[in-house]
Parts: sequence; structure tokens; C-alpha cells
Amino acid sequence: MIRPILTLTLAAALLTGCGGGSSNDNGTNAPEASAPATIPAVMSTRSAKQLFGAEQASSPQSAAPYGSYSKGCAAGNVALPETGPTWQAMRLSRNRNWGQPIMIDYIQDLSRKAAQQPGWNGLYVGDISQPRGGPMLTGHASHQIGLDADFWLRPADRLNLSTTERENISSISLRRANGAYTNDNWTRAHHEILKAAASDPRVARIFIFPGAKVRMCNEETGDRSWLSKIRPWYGHHYHFHVRLACPRGATGCVDQAPPPPGDGCADAEAWVNNILNPPPPDPNAPAPKPKREITMADLPAQCVSVLSAR
Repeated sequence: MIRPILTLTLAAALLTGCGGGSSNDNGTNAPEASAPATIPAVMSTRSAKQLFGAEQASSPQSAAPYGSYSKGCAAGNVALPETGPTWQAMRLSRNRNWGQPIMIDYIQDLSRKAAQQPGWNGLYVGDISQPRGGPMLTGHASHQIGLDADFWLRPADRLNLSTTERENISSISLRRANGAYTNDNWTRAHHEILKAAASDPRVARIFIFPGAKVRMCNEETGDRSWLSKIRPWYGHHYHFHVRLACPRGATGCVDQAPPPPGDGCADAEAWVNNILNPPPPDPNAPAPKPKREITMADLPAQCVSVLSAR
């Protein structure tokens, strides 16, 4: 994949007074991202996705997420190894297999639990984050602080896929009737993997299509507390999306508000009812406004240091 590179003028501006630095060879004493007094003028109106999308490696700083899931960046991201005993990272050309250390640990833990299910040898892992987080050139609005990850709903029966195979095979859809119900690809193993994923205390939310949430609500006979973290959302029928809470001590990280009390099953039923019986459009609803592209000025000030650290 061809990626844009920073101009010499921009690079010089980035490296002036931005708190960048490098770590020792053994990774110790890595500097933290500091907030510059002002964002360099050459950066303030630049498209953040172009700048972060150009980076090929993580910043040599202490691990820290800055900002929110949809407007932030990540210092000290770690690459998920492309292949492990119970996982494979997919679509390697995207270079989005980077996350905060807590996320990399979570992925490995969950993949070991998935490997205990019949027909699964682990997990196929989709997008996590870019090397330094930030807005992506294409796709997700979130995944910006190294605490989001997508997991394919296709059983990972083979863990020896080649790079070419990982670019060309696809996950499978589990939805029927536009997401109101699950289809015949759904198995009890999906239920158990999602239960294990949501039961981890590090998790804040998991997004999946409404019909899957309703089915799990109807079939769970034990502890139901984990169901509160399973949130219905558009799409998410080829993969489920795990979002971790901000790690303890990550003062620059902005948590999402917690889910409402209860198991959330009634809310998922309402989503399904709206799919099956769509409400009439509101004639007085204002026309949607096009989203403005995120610039560096929209991100936390520490993101300048994250972007410039070498």
C-alpha cells in the first residue's frame, strides 16, 4: 500500500518543541507524550487522517491513549504478532494490527478461550488501530486510541493462512432479515465466545447486530450480567467489535458513558421491532449535515507529540 509522507517542512515543524524522543534499545525509560504549548500552525488545519495514516510504526513513548475512541491517538502502541498459537491478524496490508498493550493482552486471552470451542482453533482478528492511532484513512470513525478491536465471526479453523489468503478470504454474515434475526451460520460457540469476551472486566462494550443480542438474551440461562455489555449496533454481522475501558491511570483517556442499568435485552428487542416495522420518516427532521474532516486542532494536544516522536 502506498502511503503519503510528511513534507520536510511539516516534519521540521512537528519536531520543534513537541516533546518527541526515543526510547532506549531495551524499551525502558520511554518518554511520555507531552502537550505542546501550541499546535504548530502548519499542522492545525491539516487532515489528521492523512498524517496518522502515513505512519508505519508506533511512537517510542510510554503506552498511553489520548482522547476518546473517535477523536484521539495512541502513544506506545504494540503490534499484535501476525500469527500466534490461537490467532491470526487479517488484512495485513492495512497495517491496523496495532493496539495498546492491554488490548494486545486481551486479544491473546480471548483467542485462547475461543480455541476451546468446537470448530474453532482461535480467532481471526480484524482492525485494531493504526501504529499511532488517530483517524483512519478509510473505514472506522473509532479505533483511534488502541482500545478497539474487531473479531471475525468466521470460525478460525485454520491458523496457517498465507498473507495472500488473509487479503482475499472474507468473514461470514450471521444475520437474517436485515439483522432482526440470526441465520444458520450462528452456533452456540458464537454465544460462548461473546460471553467470554464480555465477561472480561477490561471490556466496556461489545457491538453486534440486534438479532444476535436478542438471541443471546433468549438463550442465556445462567449469569446474565455480561449481557449488559453487548450492545446492538448497525452492521456488525460479519464481526463483533470489542471496546476496552480506559486503563487505570490513563488520565488523558476519555471513557464512554457506561451502558444503562440492566441486561439491555428490551433495548435490543426495540431495535429488532424497528427493523421489522420501520417507523415512518419524520418530515420535520433536519437534513443530515456532512461530517467535517478531523484536523489536528480537533485532537488532544498530546497527539502532536505522538505524531512527531522519533
